[in-house]
Amino acid sequence: MDKKIKILIADDHPLIRKSIKDIIAENKQWQVAGEAGDGEQTLALVDQIKPDVLIMDIDKPKTNGLEVAKIIHSKQLPVKIIVLTMYDKESIFNRAMDLGAMGYVLKDSVVSEIVDSIKNVIGGKYYISPSISGFLVKSGASNIRDTDYITGISRLTPIERKILKMVSKNMTSKNIANELFVSVRTVETHRSNICQKLGLHGTNALLRFAIENKNSF
Repeated sequence: MDKKIKILIADDHPLIRKSIKDIIAENKQWQVAGEAGDGEQTLALVDQIKPDVLIMDIDKPKTNGLEVAKIIHSKQLPVKIIVLTMYDKESIFNRAMDLGAMGYVLKDSVVSEIVDSIKNVIGGKYYISPSISGFLVKSGASNIRDTDYITGISRLTPIERKILKMVSKNMTSKNIANELFVSVRTVETHRSNICQKLGLHGTNALLRFAIENKNSF
């Protein structure tokens, strides 16, 4: 029998935890391995049960979700983090992604999106609520001129083009590395070169660019 995916739910609202727990229970390959109501309890359970996936609200008592993510990120723990939030602010999104979050789900969409977000992060892909993706494309557009875009794309090597397509599918550097049988550092180097050639700067610029232009390369 295949090993079940262990999921930790961290939210200070019992009704939200129950709602997510009920949805997860419908998938026989997943199990809720623990529940936490605050940040300190979340960190303790991460160490104790070593979940595969952590579904975590940003606003939590004692230690908030971003602080929890920062600690997990600094320890390089293998847990995949899905952030639940009421905020559609780009700055908060960027902060969460910088701290290793792989999923970003708005709370008012949690019932309809939590299954897809879990499936994506388990598969090594990012999951971002569609409304957030649209927000990022609208507010964080790269402002690259058509001529700059064409010139930049033409300068990409075949492997860089391939990686750009993988990024447009929300694949993480680790997932891309596994797919291409190279190191994560090699993928990160390619990503840096792609950003340089396309004139992309700032947090998650490549991800924003890939979302905006995924049908054009």
